[in-house]
Amino acid sequence: MQAQQPVRRIAIAIALGMSALVFAACAPEEPQAVNPNTSPTTSPAPIAQESPTPSQTKPQAAQKTVEVYWLKSSGNNIEVVPTQVKAAAAVKSQAPLNEAFNSLLAGPTDPAYSSTIPKGTKLRSLKVRDDGVYVDLSQEFTSGGGSTSMTGRVAQVLYTATSENPNAKVWLNVEGKPLDVLGGEGLELDQPLTRQTFQENFKL
Repeated sequence: MQAQQPVRRIAIAIALGMSALVFAACAPEEPQAVNPNTSPTTSPAPIAQESPTPSQTKPQAAQKTVEVYWLKSSGNNIEVVPTQVKAAAAVKSQAPLNEAFNSLLAGPTDPAYSSTIPKGTKLRSLKVRDDGVYVDLSQEFTSGGGSTSMTGRVAQVLYTATSENPNAKVWLNVEGKPLDVLGGEGLELDQPLTRQTFQENFKL
């Protein structure tokens, strides 16, 4: 009987130790102390996408109105009358006039107007300089028609070329050469041409 007491004491000690471990595992965790000097960690706020400002949006192409001149019968006379065409305004000053000449050489879309510029006439070059406007047309410009037709086509080119500046001087070339005489009837042109000199020397 005395030999069994140490064994019982050991068993009781083991049982008490296991109970302590189970109690420690099941005990609720104590809240951690909060340091008042530290700020609580928060998730960063989502970054809002900024709407583009007016300066960041793609600007619309600016437009400029230019005039194209056609011929219109008025009784026994023929008048040179303008129609307006919208063209994109560009850095180069001749860009709107290029649009005007493209419309001029394509011919009128309104049956009330006519053109004596021969079909197939092409614009070889157009230059706007400080001293005036330089127009170079293809050889087709000189083909066909009598004196009235020749006078009318010169008027159309002259007035269209000076639509932005009615007082400008115009140098008219064909295939790179100055056009001094037009047509078989010999319509003489003193260059540079102006609206004033045309009205003084020619009649439609």
